[in-house]
Amino acid sequence: MAAPIWLWAFSVSLTLIPAAFGNSEGDALYTLRKSLADPDNVLQSWDPNLVSPCTWFHVTCNQDNRVTRVDLGNSNLSGHLVPELGKLEHLKYLEVYKNNIQGTIPAELGNLKSLISLDLYNNNISGTIPRSLGKLKSLVFLRLNDNRLTGPIPRELVGVSTLKVVDVSNNDLCGTIPTSGPFEHIPLNNFEKNPRLEGPELLGLAGYDTNCS
Repeated sequence: MAAPIWLWAFSVSLTLIPAAFGNSEGDALYTLRKSLADPDNVLQSWDPNLVSPCTWFHVTCNQDNRVTRVDLGNSNLSGHLVPELGKLEHLKYLEVYKNNIQGTIPAELGNLKSLISLDLYNNNISGTIPRSLGKLKSLVFLRLNDNRLTGPIPRELVGVSTLKVVDVSNNDLCGTIPTSGPFEHIPLNNFEKNPRLEGPELLGLAGYDTNCS
């Protein structure tokens, strides 16, 4: 006896769900690829015609074919990051260190609720550290050192209790260094070589961004 047409349609729809996720995540990553110069062809396998980005080099997925890692460290890439990265909602590791990435850190990275590690150090990134990173309640590693970042250290990061490593040294940050929450245990040398960054804040005595104008 043939299966009812509704049952067949339901089974087809289930098989299409991972592909739909793969396409949307693949689209986001391909947008990143288009924004980057890649002289060593590190991203050659990032083919938008494939159903899922899980077969691409430097991309790791979980058992549900959702992207969990992007590993592009030390890959001789230049260009800029794109807001579409914020659509990778299962991403845990974004590793784009030791390249020549320019432009700013997209505020949309604050949508990556599963993110554990954000490693953008040793690039040429400018602009401010987005306040939206304070929404990353699973974040453990935040390494933004050796860039051209300006502005204060967002106080929203004080509420990220999971943070264990913060390094913003060798930028052009201003204001004071947070001392509460996870920052209580971050060594001061992780803030050095910011000429306009003052010492640890004295809670309640002054604004934290007094010299940022």
